[in-house]
Amino acid sequence: MAVTCAKLLRTVCPKFLLANRSACLTAPAFLPSRRQNFLQYQKKRFCSSVPRLKKETVTLTFLMPDGERIETPAKVGDNLLDVVIENDVDIDGFGACEGTLACSTCHLILKPEHYAQLPEPPTDEELDMLDLAFDLQDTSRLGCQVVVTKNMEGWEVRVPAGVADAREPS
Repeated sequence: MAVTCAKLLRTVCPKFLLANRSACLTAPAFLPSRRQNFLQYQKKRFCSSVPRLKKETVTLTFLMPDGERIETPAKVGDNLLDVVIENDVDIDGFGACEGTLACSTCHLILKPEHYAQLPEPPTDEELDMLDLAFDLQDTSRLGCQVVVTKNMEGWEVRVPAGVADAREPS
């Protein structure tokens, strides 16, 4: 014996039934003996108490212009801008455009050996913004464009002495 969609939907979602009366067809897959199992499955399926997996973390050290060293945890998959913001690293004017690649305030300088290990080279848009950055080096990158990976454990990242916001007119 087949159970119609209407009967099934009446138990699962009565509002759907009122709005979609013409959509009810017979559904032989849902036999009355399986209906209870289906309803139990639906309750489990929509459970919101599923624990979230913890992201792996690495430790990064930010070398401030005044010589201070700030060691901070960084979640793998976050970008360096997010790391600075989440760990309340006090860098004046850092990330003014909130990672939209519209300024150069998240400019950071990496060691040459670390720069070579980055998985992706800078894009043309990033290079255009870096041209406007203060204290530009060959190993400069924008923090919003560098994604933290497992191999970054122990990296030291230098913060330049000044910030040039490319959004501000000269």
